[in-house]
Amino acid sequence: MQRRQLLGHSAALAAGALLAGCGFELQRPPQLPFRTIALTGFNPRSPLLAELRSRLGSTQLTDNPAQAEAVLQALADARERSVVATTAAGQVREVQLRSRFSFRVQAKGGKVLLPPSELMLTRDMSYNETAALAKEQEESQLYRAMEADIAQQVLRRLAAVQPA
Repeated sequence: MQRRQLLGHSAALAAGALLAGCGFELQRPPQLPFRTIALTGFNPRSPLLAELRSRLGSTQLTDNPAQAEAVLQALADARERSVVATTAAGQVREVQLRSRFSFRVQAKGGKVLLPPSELMLTRDMSYNETAALAKEQEESQLYRAMEADIAQQVLRRLAAVQPA
């Protein structure tokens, strides 16, 4: 009985040492190099704006760009949908969803921290008229996932900015 317990404890200890040795670490939000940021140029009901606000973490969000250390200005925030494939009868079989975001980042004095940049993600989705409601929900979920990915990419770029 003691030998089994000793083997069990040894195996658990070895597994813990292997995980610690491989560099495994839970993903954390990026640390931004400024304390305050203003988000401008967004539609007030933009899902991407809501996603960015929720992911800012310890960085304080301000509505007044003059009080912010950095200003993220949205130049374009668009969702696009196009038909990729149809049947011989003209029924839609596949659509492509695109989420496009263009932005720039400036410091308090107007200094450009990040020049105008564009992020675009695409997802292909099969389509069937008999399951239109389900496909509408799938489309909504795909857009939410793309916006979450874009928000994460924007935060990584902001974390790499040198505000000097």
